[in-house]
Amino acid sequence: MSIDLNSIRNIGIMAHIDAGKTTLSERVLFYTKVSHRIGEVDDGAATMDWMVQEQERGITITSAATTCHWRGHRINLIDTPGHVDFTIEVERSLRVLDGAVAVFTGVEGVQPQSETVWRQAERYGVPRLAFINKMDRTGADFDVAVQTLRDRLNANPVPFQLPIGAASTFRGVIDLLRMVEYHWTGEEHGFHEAPLHEENREAAEAARERLIDALSVDDESILEAYVEGRPVTADQLRVAARKAVIARRLQPVFCGAAARNKGVEPLLDAIVDYLPSPLDMPDTQGKDPADERRTLTRKASEDAPFC
Repeated sequence: MSIDLNSIRNIGIMAHIDAGKTTLSERVLFYTKVSHRIGEVDDGAATMDWMVQEQERGITITSAATTCHWRGHRINLIDTPGHVDFTIEVERSLRVLDGAVAVFTGVEGVQPQSETVWRQAERYGVPRLAFINKMDRTGADFDVAVQTLRDRLNANPVPFQLPIGAASTFRGVIDLLRMVEYHWTGEEHGFHEAPLHEENREAAEAARERLIDALSVDDESILEAYVEGRPVTADQLRVAARKAVIARRLQPVFCGAAARNKGVEPLLDAIVDYLPSPLDMPDTQGKDPADERRTLTRKASEDAPFC
């Protein structure tokens, strides 16, 4: 069956060890209905940790790939290792990925291996989203975690969400494009949407202004609307954000607590909305096996020769 390449997302999940990559991957598989129960890393039951050694130690050693579907799009997902000893596994995955989700914790933010995998993604020109995980942990601070991306990675992180609460009071997120709130109850699956609460309005409006400012740099329609005092729509921001992410000018930041089933569905929406399809990426170049002095180019097409 032929698949529209525009609807494909070849992505990886990368992070420092224990940031929650595999936990997030398991939730992605559950919400996209690939699996009917969530495999827990600590129980040695994670789908993506298939090796006995991984199940015994509760860490990812080899990259594992799977396919799922969300909103009519096919997502080919690779869960990469976070331990420094298995960096080569991340390297070989990033060479073939079109996009990536970089996971950080709300407590530590950027950690040593976070820097390594980020530099690898830079080297291969991989567009990224950032997910601040574990917002339910004691000491979690969204603003501080985002700042570590600027300070330690020299990145351009732009929050597309704000958390509602932190640590034991974390209960949802504010969508800055639509200016609504998403609430999760306990550890139940699924969320409900609510109007923006007045106590959150000031912080949300200020964050949305920063978001508009970041996207207006390369989008004249947003800049004109902003200067003329006209409202900037969520659709305008979404289109501009996709262009900026694919060009690697910024990294949208989302947040949640994957182990508590919070924040996964909006992140899946972001993967579809902002990360590139194979058609958005440059043609692949490589050496001719018959003559290594000769460079060959392959387009993203089912009709192109196998390489």
